[in-house]
Order: sequence, then C-alpha cells, then structure tokens
Amino acid sequence: MEELVIRDADVVDGSGEPSYRADVVVDGGRIVSIVKEAAAAGCQRPKAMRELDAEGLVLSPGFIDMHAHSDLALLRDPDHSAKAAQGVTLEVLGQDGLSYAPVDDRTLQEVRRAISGWNGHGDDVDFDWRSVGEYLDRLDRGIAVNAAYLIPQGTVRALVVGWEDREATPAELDRMRQLVAEGLEQGAVGLSSGLTYTPGMYAKDAELTELCRVVASYGGYYCPHHRSYGAGALEAYAEMVALTREAGCALHLAHATMNFGVNKGRAPELLALLDDALDSGADISLDTYPYTPGSTTLAALLPSWAGEGGPEALLRRIADEESAERIRYDLEVAGSDGCHGVPVDWDTVEVSGVGDPALAGYVGRRLDGWDTARRLLLSDRLGTTVLQHVGHEENVRAIMRHRVHTGGSDGILQGSKPHPRAYGTFPHYLGHYVRESGVLSLEECVAHLTARPAARLRLPDRGRVREGYRADLVLFDPATVAAGSTYDAPRALPTGIPYVLVDGRFVIEDGRRTDVLAGRAVRRTPAP
Repeated sequence: MEELVIRDADVVDGSGEPSYRADVVVDGGRIVSIVKEAAAAGCQRPKAMRELDAEGLVLSPGFIDMHAHSDLALLRDPDHSAKAAQGVTLEVLGQDGLSYAPVDDRTLQEVRRAISGWNGHGDDVDFDWRSVGEYLDRLDRGIAVNAAYLIPQGTVRALVVGWEDREATPAELDRMRQLVAEGLEQGAVGLSSGLTYTPGMYAKDAELTELCRVVASYGGYYCPHHRSYGAGALEAYAEMVALTREAGCALHLAHATMNFGVNKGRAPELLALLDDALDSGADISLDTYPYTPGSTTLAALLPSWAGEGGPEALLRRIADEESAERIRYDLEVAGSDGCHGVPVDWDTVEVSGVGDPALAGYVGRRLDGWDTARRLLLSDRLGTTVLQHVGHEENVRAIMRHRVHTGGSDGILQGSKPHPRAYGTFPHYLGHYVRESGVLSLEECVAHLTARPAARLRLPDRGRVREGYRADLVLFDPATVAAGSTYDAPRALPTGIPYVLVDGRFVIEDGRRTDVLAGRAVRRTPAP
C-alpha cells in the first residue's frame, strides 16, 4: 500500500492551466497517481497508509527560490523555517558571484570576510570542503530543503587572479575556464556574477563571455547581478543580453529590478528590450522579489577602486583620511559604481544588521551621512547589512507579469532586522499580489514560482504536480495565505501554509516544522 493520499485537493499543477479537484497519491518520494474528481465520479478512491483531507486547500508544486543566500544557513540551521514555512522546497545558492566554492584556504578566508554581512563569518560552520562537488556532498548529508548551486565568478576570479583591478592573463583565463568546467561537471547548474561587487566587477565582457561559453557547453545558464540597477540600468541589461548571445549561453537576470529615482516608471522599457531579444531567439528568464526596498551590505555601496586588494585593503582605505574623503566624494557627489552610479541618499539607507552585537543600537536607524557610515564600517569590520528604500511599486508589478518571470527572495537571513522578503516572498506573492491585488491569477503565479524555474534549471521531474514527478509539494489555503513578516517583525512566519513536503516527507505539518531533513543537493542535469 502507498504511503500517502492527499484527498480532495484543489490542484494547481504549475502548468498555468485551471485548477482541478483530485486525490494525489505519494509513495517513495514521488507522485504515483492522480485521480481527478474521484468523489464526484463515484469511482474507487485510492487508499494509502495515511490519508490527508485537503478540502479547501490548494495543492501545488513546491516553490523554487531562484535567488537565495542560504549558503551557510542551510548548514548551521537545520530548522530553516525561514524558507521551509514559505513552501520553498528548492533554493538556488551561489548567487551574486560570491560564495564558498571553489576556494583554497586563502580565498576562503577572504570571501568569508567579504560576505559576512550576507551569511555571517561562519565561525559556527565546519568548512570541510574546497571544491563545488565537496560542497554539494556536504549538503547531501541532509538539509531542510533542496539546494542547487551556481559557480560564483567573483570567487573564481579571487582564487585565480586575486582582488586586483586588472585583466586576467591568458593563463589565468584558462585556469578560470577550467574551474568553471570542473564545477559544472561536479553538479553546478550555472555561473553567477556580482558586477557591482569586487572582485567580480573587475572582469571585462570578453572575460565573462569566455566563461559563459564554458557554461553553454554544459547546458547551464548565466545569472548576473549586472553592472547597474540605477543610472545606466537599461544599458547594463542590454550588455548582459548581448554578452550571452555572443557566448550562446542561456541568461537568467537576477533580481531584475529598476530602482532609484532615475528609473521610476521605466519597467516597460526593460520589458520591451527583453521581448525584442526573446522574439529573436534569445534564451532569457528573470527573477524578482515582491517588495520595493533592496538589501545588501553597507560595504557594497562603496566604489570599486576602494575594494581593490580585498577586504583588509578596503578597511585600510576607509581608515585613511585621504582615501576616505575620496570615497565620500564618489558616494555623495559623483555616484559610486557600487551604488549603481547614483549619488547615495543616506535617508534611504537603513541598517538591518550588524556583525558585532555591541553595535546593535544602529539597527533600524537611517544613516545620516558618510561619517556615521564610515565609523560603522570600521567598527563592524564590513559586517553591516542595510536596506535601501529605492524601489517603485509600478515597476515591481509590471515586471512580475512578464512571460519569463520567476520568483526569487534574495533573502539575507543575517541581522536582527533583515528584509521581510527573506521570510515572506512566496506567501506575499500569493496573498497580496494574487488574492488582494489581482496582479496575477493563482494559476499564473504558481507557474511563475514552480514550473518556470524548474525549466530554467533543466529539472525534468520537478515543478509540476504530475505522475512520476518528485513529491516536493505545498498545501496552502488561498483564502488566508499571507506573509507574516513585516519591516517591524521581519522574522514572523507566514500563515495559511499548513503542509510542505520535500521528497514526499513532511517538513511542515499542521503548520509546524518537523525534524525531517529531506533536502539534498540538486545537481545539473547533463546536457543532451
């Protein structure tokens, strides 16, 4: 007898087609049968060792977070309710060109310092891996939800070239190509870049194109945080489209926003650019989070020249009076490339977390200028995270309607006051943008969060409620599902999601996290 039957669920299967009533049978981690309208038809209903009455609930595929920063959180926090309670059953890690594999001992320490604001310094994690394959093997020991991995181009550059602002030599470029190929062979699904973060931003387009050619040869995709989301944003998007078309590589645009005052109301221009490329044969997708503020580290706003040489060199420049004045000018007058070419408006920058508990008094405060930011950067050793209140609701709504849109939280889980998107992205789509605002229909939204990202990841048996597919499933109440997280209470869990299954096992049951660790590394499907 099979393990589980979910009775009388309203199935929204990820295809975008209208929902239907069905009994869904799960066994051995897969969906083994779907009996539509079983009760109404009066047919023999399937039986199982456990029966779950889903009357009034929607059954959908598990949600796929296309842009996650849980690279260490999945290892340090077995509970991981931040994502499991949202119905997320798969996260894509290794984002924005900076993560923890492939590394050597030197690079690991540098990267840990550089992105401590995203993931903590990692003193509570045993870094017993160096390669991509070893990191994925570590995830395979058991995690809350599944995880795929992008090779971080900035980390690869730090490993081979260092943190210098210069072109790679032919030998260095060959070594970077080799590392990307090895990571893909070991199971990575593609390559990411952070082109407003050092050292990845030091790479010219020719270098990125060569790495993307390697990615394309393995059937992976390129996921850039491109060179600007502010002044010059459209040019930055166009650059990535042209680069990947030259390389013959699929493109997935990370957190595809149009932020800052210069881009208010300009989402249609971005979408027209993408439609032209798609209509001429480009392979493009994108993700967004359903909120207006952004979130990053305070250090990320600084000009790229200040970060040359690595995190310790950056701290020395911030401490030096002459260099600090030059940084201030770039930030407040010229428009730093780290702040997307827009002079920083300190009133939009809110401290969301600090690495040093002694600095907790800054959390929740808007910064009042460079002097305060400078003191905080030095005292917190670059560990400070911030929210930037620079987005526009009309842009958010326009982009989420697009035909290649998917969902990504970009959720930074560090800090005492993180962005609410970390805990609320997926129920916020369903509650606010489906039920309350009607921006998307329920069937459209579920397709955006499930089947579309599964197609981008080239996963042949995920992202749909279909016989033979993995039983990564969510049951939610369409009348009550909502994000609990707010800017004042960002770690509050969502409502209206009573059941979440990963590989056919309940990780959320009756609204509570179980002790099940059914998640594993999801490796790249070999190209045909």
